[in-house]
Amino acid sequence: MAQKPPAKKTIAEDPRYTQALQSYEAGLRAMQEHKFDKAKPHFQKVVGGPSKELTDRASVHLSTCNQHLERSTAAQFKNAEEHFDYAVSLMNVGDYVTAREHLDKLLKQNPKAEYVVYGLAALDCLTGHVEDALRRLDEALRLKPQLRFQARNDSDFQNLAEDPRFTELLYPDPGGELGSPDGDLHDDEPV
Repeated sequence: MAQKPPAKKTIAEDPRYTQALQSYEAGLRAMQEHKFDKAKPHFQKVVGGPSKELTDRASVHLSTCNQHLERSTAAQFKNAEEHFDYAVSLMNVGDYVTAREHLDKLLKQNPKAEYVVYGLAALDCLTGHVEDALRRLDEALRLKPQLRFQARNDSDFQNLAEDPRFTELLYPDPGGELGSPDGDLHDDEPV
């Protein structure tokens, strides 16, 4: 009697496929969080695996990771303003995680840079951190009151438009800044 050939396993039953699929999914999660340096090794594990379809997809994502990593390492900035502009460009394309990393780095280098504090306030507003946005905007305005005019027309703060605290920051009581303790002008004071 002839022996029956062993049953052929499907690709889904292959432990190498399962492992490749797990690496692929981990790579995707890291990539969605814009953590390209963490995603890259996961996709590298998948390339050359048992599934051609998974290998092809991983190769595309690996290429994307490499492009982002090259861009970020090539981003050597001449000065803080150039670095800030780069962070703003990241905000404009919705890469809030990387933008925050760059703004935090800039703030550590120069804690009194009002434009960096202002940028973080805008980023906080865009990402729904209202309290942080108000606190940082207040700090930026104390460092440079002229930023009020910019903030009044900045679409990044549209989530705060109806918040009375935001309005108070942008349109402070003019009497509160005069020499009188109660903020009122007196008849005997020169105008």
